[in-house]
Amino acid sequence: QAERGDFRHYIIPLLHTLMYTLIKAPCIPDELCSRVYDFCKKLLTLPKPFCTIGLDYAMRLKMERTAPGMLYQRMVISEQSLKSDPYPYQEKIFIFADPELLSEAICNALVTDTEAAQVSQSPRVCMCYVVIHAMQAALGEDCDVSGLKRSLQDMPTSDIEHWFRQVVAAVECAGHEASADRGQHAARLEEIYHAILSTLQAGDASLGGLQGTPLPNPNISFHLWTEDDQLWKELVLFIRPLSQSCEPNCLSQDLDNFEIQDIISDCECCEQTRFSVLSTDSGIERDLPAAAEEPFAPCSAETEQSRLQRKGGIKKKLSPLESMAFLQAGCNGAGAKPPAKPQKRASVPLEPAAPLQRLHTARIVLLGDDRILGRLAQAYHSLRKRETRRVFLTPRLNLQFYYIPVVTGQPNTLTVADHAVTGQEELCEVAGYLGRADPWYESNINTLCHMIPKLATMPSSPSKHLVTDLFITDVIAYYVRMGVQPVCFQVYAVKIFFNDPAREPAEDVFLTELRTQVQESNPHRELNTTKKKTTLDGPGIDLTVTYRKVVVSDRAKEIAMSLRSTGLVMKAIPADEAEDLVCLNVNITEIVRINNLSGRSFSAVANRLKTHSIKIRSTEQKPFMVCLDKDSRRAYRNVISVEVSPCLEPSYCLQKTRTMKFSLHEAEDVGLVKYMPKSLLLPINTFAGVIQ
Repeated sequence: QAERGDFRHYIIPLLHTLMYTLIKAPCIPDELCSRVYDFCKKLLTLPKPFCTIGLDYAMRLKMERTAPGMLYQRMVISEQSLKSDPYPYQEKIFIFADPELLSEAICNALVTDTEAAQVSQSPRVCMCYVVIHAMQAALGEDCDVSGLKRSLQDMPTSDIEHWFRQVVAAVECAGHEASADRGQHAARLEEIYHAILSTLQAGDASLGGLQGTPLPNPNISFHLWTEDDQLWKELVLFIRPLSQSCEPNCLSQDLDNFEIQDIISDCECCEQTRFSVLSTDSGIERDLPAAAEEPFAPCSAETEQSRLQRKGGIKKKLSPLESMAFLQAGCNGAGAKPPAKPQKRASVPLEPAAPLQRLHTARIVLLGDDRILGRLAQAYHSLRKRETRRVFLTPRLNLQFYYIPVVTGQPNTLTVADHAVTGQEELCEVAGYLGRADPWYESNINTLCHMIPKLATMPSSPSKHLVTDLFITDVIAYYVRMGVQPVCFQVYAVKIFFNDPAREPAEDVFLTELRTQVQESNPHRELNTTKKKTTLDGPGIDLTVTYRKVVVSDRAKEIAMSLRSTGLVMKAIPADEAEDLVCLNVNITEIVRINNLSGRSFSAVANRLKTHSIKIRSTEQKPFMVCLDKDSRRAYRNVISVEVSPCLEPSYCLQKTRTMKFSLHEAEDVGLVKYMPKSLLLPINTFAGVIQ
């Protein structure tokens, strides 16, 4: 009906709801699955995001028609991190909240909700769910669900693991085979079904019709964001859970004291901690000490052959193409380079190393306002810089970001004239943009902005059990499962110069806003001079502004102007979803002097401009204050100059530097640099992306 009535904005919400229902349904009629599949193929003729979502769901439905129950099975296996060789993918949801932005009641309510979501969700229960759902999806009404549940309930865990592996292998095999037949798949599962029911006594079987199988809540962990590198640490522990094999104190020491190259070294827990030391080895065999040649008893022939052999030659340095392949994959979201070749030994044949796969997916959910997104931009930029120095997470981890606005009405922003209290709408500019771009995000996620604080302060009913009231967890699970269309926001780099020449310039990034205001002088001897200056020239300070004007032809047009101002605001989030996201809207409060018969007066005029990069400098060396992303914790004082430009992807900068070594006179991007993303973009997932 939405298609025939040309109500396109209803198509994506309805399609998400339908697919979520199909995944959880015990059995889908092939006729219904075929109709939905045909409709998804029709969406390929529409522009983005309709064609993107249609293609994704068409591919999923094609597998579901061949191997019924595959979508449910894969979702449970990955979300619960069940061991499965045919489908070894793992997912985890990380909820990050800033304790200085959210009240203690909200944080406690979120902790209680996430802990209650994990109750009664053991691996044994989840494996039983997968087996029961797969049998109903393939056999339909012929499946005795009650008998199957009783049989699985009486089995030991080892037997359940065995039948779970059998079911997963059968479903995955049918989904991967191009010539797979649905009837053959049903016959294979029927054999497993009868084998499981063989333990029931004769006459116990009774067909009671189809029954819904619960979809377990995903694996969710709640974190109070108290450390700058906390996001990176959690991701490293997710990829390599050291806590399973190491002592807790060793774990914290490794993460706190060592760089990433120490963490990813191939060492086991029993090995000694690896420290970086200065090598005094000359590389010449005769310089080896005598004790090093025969440290123990005579070795066997195999050990003797495998000794380190020193040969004449030089170490080959990796080409820029080889060393940057991982980083390009991390920016584009696909592909991975095989790991570095191990050192070749004399008696051990070199086997080709298997390419790394992204078997882990980390879904980062941010709770708060624009200030926590500013912290996310900082952490993401730091993470990309780490990956540029030494690749570890990029080829192994698929990183997804989600955002749920929560406002408690306690402003923590920089107090500016006429802006003493920042409104809730201004604190949630990113959420407002996402809601205008995606109506389904507005209906499901933006409504939580005020609902979560209310739920946190509501008294709990003693008659209700804790597990039955999981509204927040259910909404988060629906969001991360169905919201896979990213909206990319430009991260801006800012370089800040101070009035003290001995102080090094500060470099930072921001996502939503940069605000400046005049800083009052403290010394008493400057007070009279300041008053006289204010009387003659008006309030504010003299600034020199240099920027690149945004024109329709996209040509660079450099403009410089001098003015007197009391402050300015740079907005990176446009007020309209149709505007360009890679553009700064700068509002400068300019002080204009007016001469009339009654004397001299001053008026404030709003000077607006659009630019991609801008430089601001105080010509009279009078300092001002800078605040980033509306967060008073990220305020800089005694500033005399600011330079703002789109933040470049760190891997692009590294490769650009390497390219310039070989072509000093080349200003344009050449070689691999041409195909690498230039700007650092922060993707935040929604249900539909930007619907034009």
